[in-house]
Amino acid sequence: MTSKPGLTSPTASVHAFTLTALLTASAAVTADEHPRYPNSVTGTYHMVSSAHPLASQAGVEILQAGGTAMDAAVAVQLMLNLVEPESSGIGGGAFMLFWDQSEKKLVTYDGREKAPASATPEYFLKDDGNPMKWSEAVPGGLSVGVPGTLKLLETAHADHGIKPWASLFESAIKQAESGFEISDKLSASIKGAAERGLTLFEPTRAYFFNEDGSARAAGSTLKNPAFASTLRVLADQGSAPFYSGELAEDIVATVTGASTNPGQMTLEDLAKYEVIKREPVCFPYRVYEVCGMGPPTSGGLTMGQILGVLSHYDLRSMGPSAEAWHLFIEAAKLAYADRGMYMADSDFVDMPEGLLNKSYLTDRAALIDPQKTMGKAQAGTPPWKEAKLRAPDLQPERAGTSHFSIIDRYGNMVSITTTIESGFGSRLMAGGFLLNNELTDFSFRPEKDGKPVANRVEGNKRPRSSMSPTIVMKDGRPILLTGSPGGSRIINYVTQSVVAILDWDMDPQDALNMGHVVNRNGKTDLEEGTEAVELQSALESMGHEVNVRSLNSGLHTILIDGARYYGASDPRRSGIAIGE
Repeated sequence: MTSKPGLTSPTASVHAFTLTALLTASAAVTADEHPRYPNSVTGTYHMVSSAHPLASQAGVEILQAGGTAMDAAVAVQLMLNLVEPESSGIGGGAFMLFWDQSEKKLVTYDGREKAPASATPEYFLKDDGNPMKWSEAVPGGLSVGVPGTLKLLETAHADHGIKPWASLFESAIKQAESGFEISDKLSASIKGAAERGLTLFEPTRAYFFNEDGSARAAGSTLKNPAFASTLRVLADQGSAPFYSGELAEDIVATVTGASTNPGQMTLEDLAKYEVIKREPVCFPYRVYEVCGMGPPTSGGLTMGQILGVLSHYDLRSMGPSAEAWHLFIEAAKLAYADRGMYMADSDFVDMPEGLLNKSYLTDRAALIDPQKTMGKAQAGTPPWKEAKLRAPDLQPERAGTSHFSIIDRYGNMVSITTTIESGFGSRLMAGGFLLNNELTDFSFRPEKDGKPVANRVEGNKRPRSSMSPTIVMKDGRPILLTGSPGGSRIINYVTQSVVAILDWDMDPQDALNMGHVVNRNGKTDLEEGTEAVELQSALESMGHEVNVRSLNSGLHTILIDGARYYGASDPRRSGIAIGE
């Protein structure tokens, strides 16, 4: 298997889609005479990589005006809420890593949604004691967690922003009022969700569908005056109306009054929501230190386990070969087994202290046979002061998420993954934005064989996530920002980008273009239409069960190499990297 790009370059797809001005700006910074990585966007001043050209441009405008990476992050997220509404927004949650250049310090913010205070472990059980099906639990208010994204943006902006809060809303407000061009991705997503509850609730149906019931077409203009009105209120008054005012009342009424699956959220649940600043999860890999988010996301710990196991092998000499991918798959199986057994919101569940213990990961690596698969991996027994019996949880997450990366002129950096869970979340809209279905990330079964599931529902608990915003350090300085959407496959996608760039020295854009190989402790997925499919025969000869399928990541990555930034944007989305 070669390291040639497996998918079309994003620049080619953007030409037919977006504004000429954005393409001109992007092309200008790639015209570097001697770039080390010629397929990536080059900058020396600042950089934004996100899933939509208008979002990247909104962030760049803030940076050009002297704003920080955090200022730009607010503008990018608000624009993404408008132009990529199926993936993220203020009706959802987020995890963010912020590198504070003045303090030489990495700070992480947990804006994950949480369950209503009244929720119990039986939350998703039917009257007969059996759990609901995921598809029947999603539409309506029952699946909606208390949103955290807006509070995260406000909290982190107070810490790291310098531009006036209201000024960061201007681009999104103008675009919501004048309208934006529907992307191919959004139009296809609308069509795909039409039979999965997107027409159940009138505000959502009226926004995403024409009067004749057809999905709004790619290339047509969509305006959102309701969202513009919401943004004006938030720009003027901050998050208060959202968590304890008129917008809060609208959210609660929408959730509890849903005609399908009415929920339990109260005004008190919203008023008591808090963003949590947590310690980053950092671990060594080769000569680097890889840093991510800790629980309630499993991203940082599971990536740490995969890379900790892979550190015992010389992947550089192997290149992206079947031999190397076999090791990647087996390491992922081991890590996902521990993830399912132990990882959840650590504010509610005791977790083993030794999940990243070096000796433990050495023992786990020894379980891998380089010649054949182990089959399904079993959870290990990491060092743990007070071991508790747990039952495994395999609740999948769906891919309604986005990621963006930003560097400003001051050297501050943002790596943030933001979500409403599945595409279009709960299908409910309030104030012109979609509400999440994040509570379906909890285990629907509270226990198995008399043992509790760590990721069971509990009041005020945050559901386990796979979001993996990542910043890689070398000699105490950031050298790589990366992250992706993709539900429970996120961990595979992001870890692959780290291995491709650090071990195989790939151009960041080539690393994002390459076909995906994914395993979540089951069958191995190979991305259709890419060079990854060439691995099928070799992997099957080692005993792997293989599926060839679509794997829709959304990696947005920036590599720092000396005084240059190299930005890359996943060709599977409609995004773009812009730098100067």
